[in-house]
Amino acid sequence: MDELALFFVGTGGSVPTPRRGLPAVVVRFGGERLLFDCGEGTQRQLMQLGMFGEFESIFITHFHADHWLGIPGMLKSFALREREQPLTLYGPRGLGDLMRTMSVVYGRLPFELGLVELEPAQSVERDGYAIAAIPVAHGERTAFGYALIEADRPGEFDPRAAEHLGITPGEDFGRLQHGETVDGVRPEQVMGPPREGRKVVFSGDTAPCGALVVASHRADVLVHEATFADAELERARETSHSTARQAAEVARDAEVRLLALTHISSRYSGREVRDEAREVFSATEVPRDFDEIEVLFPERGPAVLVRGSEREARAGGRSRQKGDPAELAPADAEPVQPPEHAHEGITSP
Repeated sequence: MDELALFFVGTGGSVPTPRRGLPAVVVRFGGERLLFDCGEGTQRQLMQLGMFGEFESIFITHFHADHWLGIPGMLKSFALREREQPLTLYGPRGLGDLMRTMSVVYGRLPFELGLVELEPAQSVERDGYAIAAIPVAHGERTAFGYALIEADRPGEFDPRAAEHLGITPGEDFGRLQHGETVDGVRPEQVMGPPREGRKVVFSGDTAPCGALVVASHRADVLVHEATFADAELERARETSHSTARQAAEVARDAEVRLLALTHISSRYSGREVRDEAREVFSATEVPRDFDEIEVLFPERGPAVLVRGSEREARAGGRSRQKGDPAELAPADAEPVQPPEHAHEGITSP
């Protein structure tokens, strides 16, 4: 049974703050690790999480610098550590040109670096799941959200029905559950209907858009940007971002189970956008850096936000030192005012 969890490496937007790094989320799915976006400073955040270098794929949503600028430095660190495992980057058209330009920074690599430019709605098929590129609305250049969609799972096995049909408990039970016919008994005679797989959607940076609502339908978790509060609605429109209220409306219309707001502006502490969103969609959380969301199977309950400090307590983790991320990120911390034009975005070369 595969674990599915999201680790929030950076939850800020445009510029880092003492409390929030730039956008990055690690998805742990069974034995695989996937990184979505890689803002400046991501490698250090990953080291603090104990996850540096564990992933084999990076999915970039778009080419504003706060979403990819951590890649060149991280590639150089991988090279210095003599990484051998191949790494594949996925993103919109232009990814190849961007990385060729950045090769002057990271130089020759001792491992294979794959670059895959995706088309809108194209899927990357994996063992037991797929990742689909969702065309979103963030200015004139192509920008993606991503949907991680787990394949449907086999129905629940009915051992009583199997015994009634003459099957002896043990190895034959397992063969039936793996799709084999045993002594004339077919799997569909003892298995319930297929169970829907889990779905996690990342909005990337975007204004509200219909494609995201459709892709997020009944998602277990929607990770949606909330760069602005509703008082800055006009500014959100000008920059093709979303307010917390608009993100909540997308979650409500898509009937998702949990909304996680990220890309939080340095003008907010997080509580303001959370409270605004909950007026529309109550199942809303605002993760901090190093928080985790555990995505359970639907029949076991909704996804659960686990604070980084709670996770460490569960594991009997180390004691916090002054200046550690949790020390700097109280829920009601005062916001840091952003510099002028901080949310206009910086494009790639």
